[in-house]
Amino acid sequence: VQLQASGGGLVQAGGSPRLSCVISGGGFSFNAVDWYRQAPGKQRELVARIRIGGTTNYWAGQGRFTISRDNAQNTVYLQMNSLKPEDTAVYYCNRSPSVVPWGQGTQVTVSS
Repeated sequence: VQLQASGGGLVQAGGSPRLSCVISGGGFSFNAVDWYRQAPGKQRELVARIRIGGTTNYWAGQGRFTISRDNAQNTVYLQMNSLKPEDTAVYYCNRSPSVVPWGQGTQVTVSS
């Protein structure tokens, strides 16, 4: 199974990019998919989770981020609204609870 994140870039504060996580080699044959982020000089942190049944949890960006999934496309999305400079990070996706080797992630840089 591989999970590859994309959709990042340079965004102005207040912007609303949507990140995509494409799953290959297994589809949604596991419990959940998580979005993480790692800011410069900080540890990787959990941002959001969507379970196989569709329930969601958020650990960052509450009220601004929305995680969703498209089963037909084997893709999980992270819609980010009202971005702030402190949201600048490399964003990764992985399955839960048994993570697979991390992909390269996608860089999101928020300019003030």
